[in-house]
Amino acid sequence: MRLIDCESHATETSHELLVLAFHKIGLPPAGSESTWFYIPDPVFDGYLKELRDSTWQVIDAGTFVEGLSRPETLPPRSALLTFDDGYCSMRHTAVPLMSAYGFSSVVFVPTSFVGDTNRFDRDVEPEEPICGWDDLLEMQRTGVSVQSHGVTHRRLSELGLDELRYELRESKSVLEARLGQAVTIFSFPYGDDGSDVEATAAELCQAGYRAALLYGGGSERVPPASCYRLSRLAMGADTNLLAILEKGET
Repeated sequence: MRLIDCESHATETSHELLVLAFHKIGLPPAGSESTWFYIPDPVFDGYLKELRDSTWQVIDAGTFVEGLSRPETLPPRSALLTFDDGYCSMRHTAVPLMSAYGFSSVVFVPTSFVGDTNRFDRDVEPEEPICGWDDLLEMQRTGVSVQSHGVTHRRLSELGLDELRYELRESKSVLEARLGQAVTIFSFPYGDDGSDVEATAAELCQAGYRAALLYGGGSERVPPASCYRLSRLAMGADTNLLAILEKGET
């Protein structure tokens, strides 16, 4: 099977794309041994200031998807802010800070856990509340694009074909029905894009997705080799974002 790349066409010029991946904004619970996914408010605000003062332009989800196949529509250096899981700290802390800078963003939610907690990480991460449907609707009204993180937040490499199709299609269907906006981007839970990446890409395309994001890596050129294996910079409290922004492609 040839890797399917929906509507992606090569061009003579290329642009830089940097996708930033966040999880929790705020301090971890007292005594927590797992702190990587937590970014204190002032640190997060500092990242936003560095983006504002850089040569990179923060884009929204629609511009991102369109630009994958039409790079000429993108700024020379584009940055996309993304959040996995949909923690309540995003709505109450991250969104107001991003709004102050005029930045849009994307949140990827596992539909079975909307209004619940991150029970899928109970053995490795502190329990944190995940936004409910009303929270997601409110964030959507403030410029946050709500996209898919699957249904059950399972690793795709653990799934059979029917389960994979369910994770991709059911999550998309539920989000579109509840929120009334198109879902065209998928974020792989745990950055796991399955045991057969070409089969995963084919299923994503057939389900109507136009892009899918890994977890890890740096910036890359657009058009990409595949719109279904896009890198993301994993953001922690000690990430030297300024150096990355000044360097450009990593």
